[in-house]
Parts: sequence; C-alpha cells; structure tokens
Amino acid sequence: MDSDKSHIDETTPRTHPRARRRTRQRSVIQRVLLEANRPLTPQDILLAAQARAPGLGIATVYRTIHTMMTEGTLVAVGIPGEAARYETAGKEHHHHFQCRECDGVFDIQGCPTDDLVKLAPKGFRLESHQVVLYGVCPPCTGMPA
Repeated sequence: MDSDKSHIDETTPRTHPRARRRTRQRSVIQRVLLEANRPLTPQDILLAAQARAPGLGIATVYRTIHTMMTEGTLVAVGIPGEAARYETAGKEHHHHFQCRECDGVFDIQGCPTDDLVKLAPKGFRLESHQVVLYGVCPPCTGMPA
C-alpha cells in the first residue's frame, strides 16, 4: 500500500486541507470580495479579478465561491427575483440597496428591527427579515457619493 498521502484523488473530501490549494487566482478572487465592500455576482467577481489575473475563468470563480461558502468565509445574499450575490462573512447585521439602473447592490448599515416587529400581525412571532431598498445609486444619478 502506498504510504505517501500527499496525493489528492476523487475520494478525498473537498474540505481536506490539501484540497484547498492557495493559488494566485484564488487569492485574487478573495481580495476582490474583501475590497468590494458590497455583494457581487460571479460575473462581477470575474471581471474585477481578471484585471489582476488575466486568463482567470468563470469556473475558477464558481469553485472559489463554493470553497469559501463551505469554509464559512463567504455568504450568499438573496435579492428577490435575482441570482445570488456573494459577500464576505462576519459582517454585522445589515440590509441592501439595489440600483435599478446599474443593478448594483450596496450595503446599508443599520436595521429598523423594532419597527419591523410592530408590523407583524398580532399573535405572529417575527423570526427573521430582509430589507431591500430600490432606487438609483449616486454614479447612475451623476451625483457624488
């Protein structure tokens, strides 16, 4: 039996430390997500990362998203009627603003939880909530941010 355990095959779990290689492309994707400071689509991630890692493909972006989600360092952001976007995990509770012009999604700090509890019908227990504001972002209106 081969005592060398340095190889990875299809029976090696994806969470195995050696299965999560630290590649330049993966590092670039992680940096893009950290620096964005807002939720990004896989296509947004690809476009931003390709400026730093030419030749990067969408499959690598999806693999990195999957790995980071499994590791708990990335979370999916659901916007009703939209494909998932992704942002780094560990942020304080917050909500989002979606621009109707450029389709960008931006973080909103703060939460009106007390007011939302009051909106629940009598006898109902509020367990979670999601607030998405819609409008036009400063770059799309031509106004400074």
